Amino acid sequence: MTSGIDPEANFAVIEQAARDAKGGGADILFTPEMALLLDRDRSRGRAAMEEPTYCEYHDRFCALAETYDIDVALGSMPHPLEGGMLANRSYYFRADGEGPGYYDKIHMFDVELSTGESWRESAAYRPGERIFVDINTPLNTIGFTICYDLRFPALFDELGRHDCWAIAVPAAFTKPTGAAHWHVLLRARAIEASAFIIAAAQVGKHEDGRETYGHSLVVDPWGEVLLDMGGEEPGLAFCDIDLKRIGEVRSQVPSLANKRPIPKY
Repeated sequence: MTSGIDPEANFAVIEQAARDAKGGGADILFTPEMALLLDRDRSRGRAAMEEPTYCEYHDRFCALAETYDIDVALGSMPHPLEGGMLANRSYYFRADGEGPGYYDKIHMFDVELSTGESWRESAAYRPGERIFVDINTPLNTIGFTICYDLRFPALFDELGRHDCWAIAVPAAFTKPTGAAHWHVLLRARAIEASAFIIAAAQVGKHEDGRETYGHSLVVDPWGEVLLDMGGEEPGLAFCDIDLKRIGEVRSQVPSLANKRPIPKY
């Protein structure tokens, strides 16, 4: 996606994608981080997602999944918290109408880039305090992360301990960091967790002035890139996932089974 500052316009894009994905035979639609609202103006973005607006969109996503009979892994949307802070929250909306599970991004993107870009996610967002794993999906067990979490292998190690068959990594990666690290980190995490990585990404120039790297990827447990949507345009792509690949890879490289506690120094 190339999400902008109007939640309604972004929702319309997601709804069309759900319709088209279901028409193409998909079981799950994955969207990028901040799919519903991408706005570096924190005051404007916070105002756009105040109650009751937030609850209305939450309910509409529940209805969307049921209407089109497709699970929707919403990369994230801003969730208002007490005290004026937000959570960068990922949801898994189910086609069967069962209440959605959610994950709040744990690692905050607080950096100064050599390009002059400055990001202080923690100024507006409160970090999450728990992992989230959904054991009942068309991909068996899915673990959830968001964007900057990709740089923290301990989180993926924990998801591996929960026997995740797939891990979602929705993102809005900057162009400099994406060009340098996106592909290699996603392939490494897939290999380490012996799991499929599904990384839906923001792409292109956005209304708020930022530019994102794109290259939505699907990577298999061997580290092979099965899908790369490129870094130019938004769109919808399909990827067939063979779950037998999990057993094949884990039998050849049983790193999860062989894992032992690291002795203290």
